[in-house]
Amino acid sequence: MRSSQIILGAAVLVAGLSIGNVAALASPFVVFPMASELVSPDGRFAVRSVESPRAETDFVGTFHSLWLFEVATGRSRKLCDYLGVASAAWSSNDFLVVTQYVSKRTSRALVFSAVSAQDPILLDKTTLIRLLPLELRPALRDNDHVFIEGSRVEQETLHLTVWGYGGHDANGFHYRCEYAFREGSMSCIKEGGSR
Repeated sequence: MRSSQIILGAAVLVAGLSIGNVAALASPFVVFPMASELVSPDGRFAVRSVESPRAETDFVGTFHSLWLFEVATGRSRKLCDYLGVASAAWSSNDFLVVTQYVSKRTSRALVFSAVSAQDPILLDKTTLIRLLPLELRPALRDNDHVFIEGSRVEQETLHLTVWGYGGHDANGFHYRCEYAFREGSMSCIKEGGSR
């Protein structure tokens, strides 16, 4: 029980730090499951956290699902499952940016289309190692704390922050990145050390 509380507390802290950096760039982020709902700017859609059904032997209060509801019709679809906490914000009326805090050491960014049920764009540590230029890869490979946090979508480009610390970067590393959907390409600017 104590271990899960520590992980949840660390994820909330990380989410809070990240939200402060991106709040000016996108609609306000909310942290699920603490938030009950996130409505799109035009009011057409709402995202809600739903408890996943589980067996009596499963851990309680840990596994959740994000669902997208069309307000006018009540139609819904499951977006994803998450462990612990996830932060989410609307980027325009069409895209939902989600950061899943997978553990106290890592997170990943997802982008969902509200109007299409296509698979989300998923950027995690493994994917970024393949996409980043060679000189930036050691920071992801050789540090044990790596966080990928989405902030907004503009013209089919996801803007995100990649940061972390560990054995390779004791004082931390911090990149501002852009991922172009169509090309599947990533560009990053290295910023100062610790966050």
